[in-house]
Amino acid sequence: AESPQFEARLGTSEHGGLVPEARCHGRLNSLGKSVYSGRVDVVFPARMSSNDRADITLHHRHCASRPTLSFTIGNGEPYMLRLLLLISIPLCIANQNMAAEHRFFIGTYTRGDSISDGIYTAVFNDETGGISEPVLAAETDNPSFLAIHPNGRFLFAVNENNDYEGRPTGAVSAFRIDADTGRLSLINQRATEGGAPCHCVVDRQGRFLLIANYTGGNAIVFPISEDGSLGSYSCLINHTGSGPDPSRQEGPHAHSINLSSDNRYAYVADLGIDRVMIYRFDPQEGLLVPGSPETAAVAPGGGPRHFCIHPSGRFAYTNHELSAEVTMFHRDPASGGLTARQTLSTLPADFSGRKSTSECLLNAAGTHLYVSNRGHESIAVYSVSPDDGELTPVEIQNTGGEEPRNFNFDPSGKWLLAENQNSDTIITFAVDPKTGRLTQTDNHVKVGRPICIRFLD
Repeated sequence: AESPQFEARLGTSEHGGLVPEARCHGRLNSLGKSVYSGRVDVVFPARMSSNDRADITLHHRHCASRPTLSFTIGNGEPYMLRLLLLISIPLCIANQNMAAEHRFFIGTYTRGDSISDGIYTAVFNDETGGISEPVLAAETDNPSFLAIHPNGRFLFAVNENNDYEGRPTGAVSAFRIDADTGRLSLINQRATEGGAPCHCVVDRQGRFLLIANYTGGNAIVFPISEDGSLGSYSCLINHTGSGPDPSRQEGPHAHSINLSSDNRYAYVADLGIDRVMIYRFDPQEGLLVPGSPETAAVAPGGGPRHFCIHPSGRFAYTNHELSAEVTMFHRDPASGGLTARQTLSTLPADFSGRKSTSECLLNAAGTHLYVSNRGHESIAVYSVSPDDGELTPVEIQNTGGEEPRNFNFDPSGKWLLAENQNSDTIITFAVDPKTGRLTQTDNHVKVGRPICIRFLD
């Protein structure tokens, strides 16, 4: 039998940045098949040059710990790096039929009549779709949206409120993750300089945390120290304008912030001004600079909420919370520019109830897009054309609860976990790999006001 091995190929992208492509494989010669799975995280220096050192963290289901190794970057030339995991063969054989288990974290609302006390953690079984009973990982106020550092050691949570330390602003909390138990230890907190922070993302190098403030109508960037703490903000961008809906668009409402895979562009979907703002991101200084073009406008009154980029980088999608629609853009990878090409409804034609979309995600392969509908309590599924990114409706699947605010795919891609906020439930759906269709399973757990799911691996 052969021990599992990680292979990582590092090469230069068209924009000059090193791009890691990694896979983990293992083979039992007696069975003639691969039985291992895993992930490699490569963390590069802030300013790369020849002979710099970079860290690799190995994530593998047969590892009790996550070893970190270092290697030297050599003149930007692509090369193959081969790392051997030191795992006993008997352990690998014993685990060959075991399902991979994946720890994940749950952001929640804690205020009002919620039964939640903060951030919860659970373990997902990708063989059965089962979820362990969630346990409290950290007590904190309204930790709605979460982001996990690429090294897997730190978690960041926006505290979605408007009254932090006596000021009309929300906050963000940095936590250290206990790899064995999933428990979180608070490192520090920062004011987000805007009310109701609702979305966050860590940049690809793990050096900065970017946040969208809903009532603040702005975006802010914090540097991340080596110990996971957040420093004083490096950039604060305030949006201006309004939209035609006087109750929801009286001013800017930044609802999400996302980065392109090359770490060059940040996109902020602003519900209040019907625009997706485009910024050039400086990964060295943590700055957002208006792009060229600076924005992508959508239909008035639509209210863009979340945003996702196709794995090819050539297409992007945003869901409209107010009009219950989704728009497909052609994206220019060089300039970051967006051109709207298609807009479709996320609801049945005969539905006349409340319209309010929430999450918008592509599967890992980019073959299907999913958008959740609050009010209709469903997830709309679309197939994605690999040629032009256009969407074709596949189905609209009920989520088995009320107010499906968020959902996410497990690391295997075989399952979708839907969070029904007002039902206090997370329900597992099987994903058909060919059609993208969803099938509800009997696997579900209860947790107060679930808002966001983030897997550790």
